[in-house]
Amino acid sequence: MRYASIVDRLDGLGGAKWDIHFRARALVAQGRDIVELTIGEPDVPAPEPLVQVAVDALRAGRTGYSNGPGEDTLRAALARRYTSSLGRTVGPEQILCFPGTQTALYAVMMGVAEEGCEVLVGDPMYATYEGVIRATGATMVPVPLRPEAGFRIRAHDIAARITPRSRAILLNTPHNPTGAVLSRADLEEIGALARAHDLWIISDEVYEELVFDGQTFCSPLSMPEIADRVVVVSSISKSHAAPGFRSGWAIGPAEFAARVLPLSETMLFGNQPFIADMTAEAVRAPSEVARGMRARFAARADRLMRALEGQDILTAQRPAAGMFALINVARTGMTGHDYAMDLLEKAGVAVMPGSAFGAGLNDWVRIALTVDDDRFAEACTRILAHAQNTQPALATGRRA
Repeated sequence: MRYASIVDRLDGLGGAKWDIHFRARALVAQGRDIVELTIGEPDVPAPEPLVQVAVDALRAGRTGYSNGPGEDTLRAALARRYTSSLGRTVGPEQILCFPGTQTALYAVMMGVAEEGCEVLVGDPMYATYEGVIRATGATMVPVPLRPEAGFRIRAHDIAARITPRSRAILLNTPHNPTGAVLSRADLEEIGALARAHDLWIISDEVYEELVFDGQTFCSPLSMPEIADRVVVVSSISKSHAAPGFRSGWAIGPAEFAARVLPLSETMLFGNQPFIADMTAEAVRAPSEVARGMRARFAARADRLMRALEGQDILTAQRPAAGMFALINVARTGMTGHDYAMDLLEKAGVAVMPGSAFGAGLNDWVRIALTVDDDRFAEACTRILAHAQNTQPALATGRRA
């Protein structure tokens, strides 16, 4: 049978990247004691008051069709939130609502890129970005994110890869998997490039409310000089510990929202009214549940850094935000994928190989900071013991 070319473009970009996670789940099913540090799942349930809003809305019959852009009450609530946080006016006509950030990002990318275009994105990157870009027919152009720069994307690295085919720069701040946060100065330099080359800036800001103390978040949407070319996508999945509710949005220029609306309506025609009511309540004020997660995730990152002190096999990168930390495993003599599989089978700790997020992390693994403190401490103990057992590999120079 014949298939559309999009199927070929996306071949191999699905669940194959999560093979170690699936292996870990299989071992758990067999009765093995596995500490799972693979998935960025909030470590608390969705707040009960928000769940109650959704339940009350269900019982009130808020289960009919929505409209194309999303429920008016939600778009108004989002407009108020972003007007307040950005320091510039954002109107409901600039907002489209979607079931989660992933759907929003897909619609946005389909609206700005196509075959013959190039989209610049930092490498490493969130695991679905390559598929979202390829789905449009555009070519993904990786821009290296360097450890010595704190994995923050640099304007001069972007500039070196811009061509006449470049159409958009895809940013993720705070960044998954590295936890990097772009500064206002970073964004000003990137914005100048976007203006000079007539590029869109698409900014995935789903971790905005998980920025650790001492760090400052800045959105390119706050900058009037580039606001006509910026589209932000986000959701309540991380900030409100509500990934299963699938409630997200895209915010950009009013013209962008109007032009992409038919595409959005073709995909799904609005989001679910009862979930929209819950989301409107969620975005009316900063998330209390996010405040607790910020503190816990930062503390676990600190615990990891302390655990790795005094040994020279593994090195960790301290995150500035988010749910993850990175460990460089090059000195074990193994690639990140081989190390992750070895750690799982021998030590019972499941981590994500860095290669799942791009070639730039071949020598790294990503660990989630989202398990409880006792289990995280146990994971650190097992990781250290496993590292000590890999020392013979260093002497032989083995590269598995």
